[in-house]
Amino acid sequence: ILTDLRIDYKINKGDGAFYGPKIDFHIKDSLGRSWQLGTIQLDFAMPERFDVTYVDKDGKQKRPIIIHRTVIGSIQRFMGVLIEHYGGAFPLWLSPEQVWILPLADRFIPLALKVRGELLEKDKNLRIVVKEENETLGKKIREGQMQKIPYLVIVGEKEEQQGTISVRDRQKGDLGQMKPEQFLAKMQQEIKERSA
Repeated sequence: ILTDLRIDYKINKGDGAFYGPKIDFHIKDSLGRSWQLGTIQLDFAMPERFDVTYVDKDGKQKRPIIIHRTVIGSIQRFMGVLIEHYGGAFPLWLSPEQVWILPLADRFIPLALKVRGELLEKDKNLRIVVKEENETLGKKIREGQMQKIPYLVIVGEKEEQQGTISVRDRQKGDLGQMKPEQFLAKMQQEIKERSA
């Protein structure tokens, strides 16, 4: 089948598939290491062991072949490879927390909650957290950078007066002020393109 489909493969002699042939899919992580994740295996033993049969179109009993398949292997291994591949810095579309809104002071928490509400009203799939902790802005920014949050949004008096938000990109740094709807369009485009 692999030859017919012109898919490159190599035979791994001595691999432990005692009940039938299998195809393993290996993925390379960011360090070039190979991990076996997905697999498709033909199983001739289980149908025999459990005396599984079916009736074919001619009314005769036949023994089926069971096909085992897994797309990602164990979820733990898959997540480990994914985390290592991205070095914990997930792209926006995959990041568990996509945006942190950082109020400049406690009195701007209502503004931060309002901005979050407006963004979620237009796109309920976004994952946005308002950081209400009584910490300095610098500490919140450092924590966001350590947590590898894709976007940090800062709101304070200037943003409140101008109806804008200040946006920091994890990779590019300070993007300056923009209207919340501009930021939303930027994120939606990035998510749509599945870009880093």
